Amino acid sequence: MAVDIANLAARLRGEISKVVVGQERVVHDLLVALLAGGHVLLEGVPGTAKTLLVSALSLALDAGFRRVQFTPDLMPSDLVGVSMWNQQTRAFEFRAGPLFADLVLADEINRAPAKTQAALLEAMSERRVTVDGTGHELPCLFTVIATQNPIEYEGTYPLPEAELDRFMMKVVVPYPARDDEQSILARYADGFDAERSSTFGVEHVVSVQDVIAAREGLAAVIAEPSVLGYITDVVRATRDTPTLVLGASPRAGVSLFQCARATAAVDGRDFVTPDDVKAMAAAVLRHRVVVSPELEVEGGTTDDAVRAVLERVEVPC
Repeated sequence: MAVDIANLAARLRGEISKVVVGQERVVHDLLVALLAGGHVLLEGVPGTAKTLLVSALSLALDAGFRRVQFTPDLMPSDLVGVSMWNQQTRAFEFRAGPLFADLVLADEINRAPAKTQAALLEAMSERRVTVDGTGHELPCLFTVIATQNPIEYEGTYPLPEAELDRFMMKVVVPYPARDDEQSILARYADGFDAERSSTFGVEHVVSVQDVIAAREGLAAVIAEPSVLGYITDVVRATRDTPTLVLGASPRAGVSLFQCARATAAVDGRDFVTPDDVKAMAAAVLRHRVVVSPELEVEGGTTDDAVRAVLERVEVPC
């Protein structure tokens, strides 16, 4: 590969680790999505460093960054921008909103109403927005990283299925391990402060052009027909399993392929294996499928259902 994607990912991971302790799997999945050109939904309880993680990534990546705090009164124009009358030129001029950035943090995305959520659909799928009938192209690196709280329902709105399907991954952010949690306290004792980026010590190590080149470099990662068939079988199996009432779409198969290819590149390989597919299946599929009421009553989750699908589908040799 012309671009050393593994080295690029390692540099970003090294800078993020200066701020975020542990959460290696979360960081890995976030970087895979970034390299694969997809958007990410981070789900975790408050205080698990979701916003801090994205802030650290934005500092390590020399790119335009905007954070939007989603609230019930957030309007679509607050995201995409508005056309305003210029008295001097006697013409309408477009004033871009915060979506016009390379990296956009949509904090607590499920607190905004449906019409605001809908404003994201065109932007996330086509990387462009339409205002007053005129299309405006978003930056080529445009990536949305959204956060949401899994347990708080008051004042929140469920994300529409169409919007969920635009997220390449849903990454669950767990509580840190005990040793990691103690290391967090030790860092605070040494002067670290999550509210002051000057204490992060993170440097720009990757540019926008580097990421774009890496995305183009993924085309050199080979996926044999047997692996493509395996991805197809896994996605199709979600549609005929009794524990799921809604299976994954063809877009899910494309996302799973792109993530598996990016995972191989991050690991320093130029070929995709079935293990790459297995490793990314839960993050790619968990928000695209719906469990049956019976499984839900038994305490089963979408991850359980995806795991059962992987066990059922034959793995190519």
